[in-house]
This record gives sequence, C-alpha cells and structure tokens, in this order.
Amino acid sequence: MSGALEQDTRDTALPPERLACELARVWRTPPGLLGFIGTVDHKRIAHRYIATAFVFLALGGVLALAMRLQLARPEARLIGPDRYNQIFTMHGATMMFLFAVPVMEAMAVYLVPLMVGTRNIAFPRLNAFSYWIYLAGGILLWAAFAIDMGPDVGWFAYVPLSGPNYGSGKRADIWAQMITFTELAALAVAVEIVVTVLKQRAPGMSLDRIPLFVWSMLVTAFAVIGALPAIMVASTSLILDRLVGTHFYNPSEGGDVLLWQHLFWFFGHPEVYIIFLPAVGMVSTIITTFARRPVFGYLALVLSAISTGVLAFGLWVHHMFATGLPRLGESFFTASSMAIAIPNGVQIFCWLATLALGRPVLRVPMLFVLAFFFTFIIGGMTGVMVASVPLDTQVHDTYFVVAHFHYVLIGGSVFPLIGAVYYWFPKITGRMMSEYVGRWVAGLLFAGFNLTFFPMHILGLIGMPRRVYTYPASLSWGGLNLFVSMSAVVLALGFLLFFVDALRSMRGGAVAGSDPWGAPTLEWATPSPPPSYNFAYIPVVNGLYPLWDDATGVNVATGLRVDRRELIVSSVTEARPEARESSPRNSVWPFWTAIATSVVLIWSIFSPWAVVWGSVPIGIALIGWFWPKATPEDLA
Repeated sequence: MSGALEQDTRDTALPPERLACELARVWRTPPGLLGFIGTVDHKRIAHRYIATAFVFLALGGVLALAMRLQLARPEARLIGPDRYNQIFTMHGATMMFLFAVPVMEAMAVYLVPLMVGTRNIAFPRLNAFSYWIYLAGGILLWAAFAIDMGPDVGWFAYVPLSGPNYGSGKRADIWAQMITFTELAALAVAVEIVVTVLKQRAPGMSLDRIPLFVWSMLVTAFAVIGALPAIMVASTSLILDRLVGTHFYNPSEGGDVLLWQHLFWFFGHPEVYIIFLPAVGMVSTIITTFARRPVFGYLALVLSAISTGVLAFGLWVHHMFATGLPRLGESFFTASSMAIAIPNGVQIFCWLATLALGRPVLRVPMLFVLAFFFTFIIGGMTGVMVASVPLDTQVHDTYFVVAHFHYVLIGGSVFPLIGAVYYWFPKITGRMMSEYVGRWVAGLLFAGFNLTFFPMHILGLIGMPRRVYTYPASLSWGGLNLFVSMSAVVLALGFLLFFVDALRSMRGGAVAGSDPWGAPTLEWATPSPPPSYNFAYIPVVNGLYPLWDDATGVNVATGLRVDRRELIVSSVTEARPEARESSPRNSVWPFWTAIATSVVLIWSIFSPWAVVWGSVPIGIALIGWFWPKATPEDLA
C-alpha cells in the first residue's frame, strides 16, 4: 500500500497541468503577514535583498552628494567637521557593507538555484534568517545616524581613533556591531551557495558544465568564508577593548594597534574581489549571450577566477605601506599586487576574443560591459601604480586613492551589476526594461562617473588629502573640486533615471517571454518570472549551454515526489544523482531568531551581560526553528 502511495505521489504519475498545480500548492508562500515573514522561497528573499541593497545604494549616494556639495568650494561651512566625519563614515560603511557585498550575494541567491537546475537554495531557512539579520544591521546603522550617533571613525575604524581612549560615546560600538550583523548574514549566504553549487546541481552538470556566473559565485563564497572571520574577530576585539576593558589594541598593555590593520585588511582586500568576482561572472554571461557564441577560453576564465580568489588573500599589506613595515615584506606584497593583474588580464582577453569571434548585438547590457572594460582597465592600471611603495607613500591618503578604488569598485562591479539588472530583469519580473531609457542611463553613468572621478587623480597628485571637510582657497583645489561636484550631479541623474526605469518597468514594461535574449543557460528554461518550484521536472544537462545544445528542448529527470518539497542531491564532480532530499517548508522561526539575535547584539553595545541573558530567547527561537513539525518533509 505504501509503495502504491509513493508511486502515485511522484511526478511521473500526474499529467503536466495537474503536476504544475500540485507543485504550486506544495511550494507556495501563503498570503498575509505570516507568509511574508515565514517564506523560504529563495526568489522572494532575493527580491528583498536586492531591493534593500539598492535602497542603501541610494542613501549612500545622497551622502556622497552631500560631501561633494561641501567640497565644491574652499572654506565652505555647509557641514560641520563632526557631521562630515559621520557622513563619510556612513557613506563608506553603507556602500561596502550594506550594498556592494549584499547585492552581489542577493543576485546569487536568486540566480544560482535556477542556473544549476534545482528548486530551492540549500538551507532555505538560514537564507531567510540571513536577510532579517542584514536588514537589522542596516536599520541599526542608519537609526544611529539619524539621532547623531552615527559612526565617525571611517569605514575602516582604525585604532586608536576608534578605541576607548579616543572614540567617545557609542559611535564606534555601533560600527562594530553593524559589522557583526552584516558579516553574519554574508557568511550564511556563502555557505548556502557553496552547498547549492556542489550538491544540488542538475543531473549531468559536471564541473566543466557549470555556468561561469555560478563558478564566480562559488569562488566568491569561498572567499567570503575565508575573509570575513578576520573582520568579525577584529570588530569583536574592538568591542571587548571598549566595553570589557581588554587590551588587544593597547600597546602599553601588550596590545598592538597594527594588529587592527592586519586583521581589517586581511578581510578588506579580499572584499574588493568578493565584490569584483561576481561581476566577472555577469560579464561572461552577458558577453556569451550577446556575442551569439560560446565564450572563448571557458577553462581559462574558470582558472583565472579561482586564481584571483586565491591571490586576493596575499595583497592586504599594500594598504599598509606607510606604516613602517620591513622593506622585504613590502616587496613581497608589491609583487603579489602586480601578479593578480595576470588572471584579470586573461579574463579581459578572453572576453575580447569572444566578441571578436562572435556576432555582437549591442543591447543595453552590452553597453555596460563596454563601460566596464574602459573603467576597470583604468582602475587596474592605477592599482599597479599604488602597488609601488615609493609612489604609494606619496599618494597614500590622497584623492588619488579615492579615484583608484572608485574606478575599481564602480567601474569593475557597479557597471556590470547594472548591466546584469537589465539582463535578468525580464526573468525576475516578467517585464522588459526600456531599451531607449537604458541607453540614456548608460551614457549618463559612464560620462558622469569619469567626469567625477578621473579629476580626483589630479587632485591627489597635487596634494589634496582624503577625509578633509574643507580646505583653504590658497591651495588652488577649488576649480577641480567644483568641476567634480558638478559632474557628480550628472552621475546622480544617471542613477535616478535607472531607478525610475526599473520601477516603471515592473508594471508598465513590455511583457517578456521565457527567454527574450535567446540566452543559453537554465534559468531561461523557466517561465518569467519563475514559479515557486522553479522547475516542474528537474532538467538533465548534456553540455555547457543547455538551451543552445539541443534545439528540441532540455531533457528532464523524473521520480521526485510532489506531495512534499523534494530536491535531487548530486555528486560533487559529475553531478550524478545520489539521493532525494527534503527541502524545509516555510517557517516564522528564522524571523524570530533574527529578532532575538538582533536584540542581543544591540543590547551588548550597552552591557556585556546581554550575551548571557540574551542567549535564552535565542535558544528558545532555535528550538522552535528545529523542532519537528510532523510535516511530510520532517517525516521523510
């Protein structure tokens, strides 16, 4: 009898129409508040991540405009020094911790399960928890800023400035706990991505058939797991120095202020590549689709991404050349800083070869790829320049460095990201963004960015330091600063037009089919937007480009049950099916666990006893999270 029941509840026992209805029922998110806070659908959570990250981008951009308004003229008094310190700290912390890393991981949360042919991300409740923790960290930071408690120690929070002797009040503590929130969320997502890619790929998707975007996110996830514990250790040690009286960074008691810089930049430089590597996958995907041919040098691109991820951990000291470290050690880091240009150069030439050998179609996503080529190459060249100790000691802490890292981060990551939004927007929303408006967005962003940041190289070379809220007129920096500030308005208009186009297109854009670009990867085999269960039948992959390899359609695997949430677990290398695994249902307990954790982390800013007493509600929430509910998934 049980065998007959199991047979009747498999996908082969139902006609396609009934199968879709049954899967929709099992995988659906209930309406209402409980459904909103309890969903574990990776697509819904990714929607929230992406939307929240872009809100933080807008907020960080407003702060950038405020700084440019203050610096447009010498001896301006629009913003006082204390508030300016908060503003530039908030701008950096928002862009690095609340936008850049989260938005890249959010794109992966949405796309990776679709691209590898599975129905949900691994550990979906952990995924839900990660979003609520990330949101709480962002709210903490911006609520503190609103009540004049915003961090004022820079996004890097160097000690002793942020330590107990100089960082008065709770501003530095707010920064340190924001780090705990955001890095906890990022680590959770990284673990999910690693397990999803290695163990939930569609049958036949061997390692040499994994899409390049998925490869880039896998390398990124391992980099997150390797780098982020360093900053969590650093920020926790800072809080202990400030609240408990330890002396990790106090030289008079055996501590070391340079320990902070080593821990911070051991995380900080890999973070640049944690932001950049997803962009590598985005660019590879967009170029393949619009060049109308397989990417040139697939293996070289995979190995270069892995090489970049590994070499990124050997560069951190080039941020510390002005600290008086041994010259031999500095030479090693100069060499490694230049060596990382090799895999980046391989990537550039593979992309150019793909375009040269293909039949490129110049749509909006491709315009952002071309903008990426120009700006990232400039950022890479200035990166090689500051890797030289003699030059770096001259331009360290000047606007030359500001220009360099914005060319790397905006040119190397934000331009590909905006192109990826235009590319995957039809899949996510079922609507097309405007081609006409998109060309204006690309033009405004490209012109505004270069007119804003290229002159900063000159400002740095003529001596303008970073992190100053004003400057005397006698130094002749006013003309260039006024030009930069006016150009920043052009850049802001480009972003404003992008946001308007995205919001308008969600409801009024042209209806997109399942594959409006003629793309080759599995996410385009689903309807736009995809259903809650992603795939009615799990696809079987026979090549690197499933939708191009077989014009008659993708083969499918059968045998999964439809009365419970079930996935295929596959082998790591060859993606051979090994087991059928249950996927957790919706639950509100990740939300309550995030609330309990947030209360403890915020409470601990004011009392170390929060860690003791706060463990009780966290424990209760975790018991509710993991307690068996007698659902079909629990009984599997």
